[in-house]
Parts: sequence; C-alpha cells; structure tokens
Amino acid sequence: MQKLRLRYAKRGRLRFTSHRDVARTFERALRRAGVPMAYSQGFSPHPKVSWAGAVPTGVASEAEYVELQLVDRVEPEVLRAQLDEVLPEGIDVLSAVEAGSGALADQLEVSRWRIDLPGTAVAELRAAAEQLMAADEAPVERMTKNGRKTIDARAALLSAEALEGPRPIAQRDQNRSTTAQVDDWPGASEPYGILVTVVRQTTPVVRPDDVLSALRVVADLAPSAAASATRLEQGRLDDGGGIADPLAQDSGGDRTPAGEPAAG
Repeated sequence: MQKLRLRYAKRGRLRFTSHRDVARTFERALRRAGVPMAYSQGFSPHPKVSWAGAVPTGVASEAEYVELQLVDRVEPEVLRAQLDEVLPEGIDVLSAVEAGSGALADQLEVSRWRIDLPGTAVAELRAAAEQLMAADEAPVERMTKNGRKTIDARAALLSAEALEGPRPIAQRDQNRSTTAQVDDWPGASEPYGILVTVVRQTTPVVRPDDVLSALRVVADLAPSAAASATRLEQGRLDDGGGIADPLAQDSGGDRTPAGEPAAG
C-alpha cells in the first residue's frame, strides 16, 4: 500500500460547494484519472480517502488536505497533475507527497485566515481587532443541530491584524506561488479592510464568522457589506510563530510567520 497526502485549494464559486459534494467530486476525479485506489471491505466498498479540517460551506481555502491510500505505487507529482486535469475549475491540487509518520489531523493545529470586509475602514477594523485581542473572553452564539450554543471565540484566537485592501496576499506552496482568489471591491476609493487571523483549531472549531461575531460583541463592529473568508494556511505552530505546512516534513517546504503575509 502507498499513502499520499494532497494539498488542494477551493476557490471562486466552488467555495459555495459543501464538503460532501467536494468529496464526491474527488471520488469521481479519482476514477476518471485511473488512480489505483485501495477500497474498504464489505457490501459497499468505498475508496480509502481521509479528509482533515474541511472549511465550512461558503468559505474559500488555499490549504485543504486529504490523504489517499493506493494499492500500487504512483509518482506523487504525476498523480497531482492527473487529478488537477480532471477536477473542475475552482478545485486545484497544489501539491502531493508520500505520507509521513503520524496522523494528518494531528498536524493541523492552527489556521491562518483572511477575512475581507468591504465597506469597513482599516482604522476602524484595527481598533476593533486590538480591543478583541485585549479582551479576556468573547462569548458568541452559534446555531447547531442541537440548538444554540455559546462558545468563547477569544480563547482560540492567537493573533488578529488589520490590513488595507483590496489587494491579494501571496501564498507559497511547494511547487509555485499561489494567490488567494478574492473579488476586488468595485469602488477603489471605498474603505476596504482585511483581517488576517491565526486561530487555534479547538473543539468546537472557531470559524471566521465566529470571529466577526466576537468583533461585534466586544467592539460593536458591524460590517456594512458582506464579508468573505479564505483559509490561507493550516498546520502546526512552531516556536518561532510560524505555521508549518503538514506536507513540509516530507518535501522540505517553507514556514511563514503566523499572522503575516507570505512572500510572493
């Protein structure tokens, strides 16, 4: 058996696709690409595909991860190119490596998010972010299948930095530089704030909309236009404040200081 780990992006209109539909799309792409997948036993065999830390529906990502188990050995870069060719535009396989030791999910400790807030001035956003980081707690309500639940969004928040927009934040992966896909605010003179946060992946997971709710609770910040979120990175937080790509242990990838844009 061979195990491969893939990093892929979820961009554009595909951000509105649910994780279940993304999983089905991947399974169809694996069949079309002729990948020699290992299958489970029983009356309804399924390909051995393990997902980790999927983003919520409506959120884009440059750093999603999946692990595949194969019955025959395949060159990782060949598989990456074959899958990328048959997947729909908006789901892009960025890198593939042979799986190292340990569980993939255990290596996803933190996420770095970009939250675009058109119509919100960066000075106002910066003041709200500083107020949130200075708070001891930020209880927010979330609707779950079991009803409303209160969580502390501040407890998982490691950093929050306000930037001027609109402009892309470049992201680096093992093969090439990629850029988070965001739509430009139509009026160049209009205020446009970008919040870059680093959030620890706790249980329950604190999502970008929870951070926005926390800004509303703590600093009374209410965005005048719809926000959009993109996950830029996820991985382990090292001693220097960087986020290590979980595929880097096998491919010698880079680390980016948490909460700062990566070099393009």
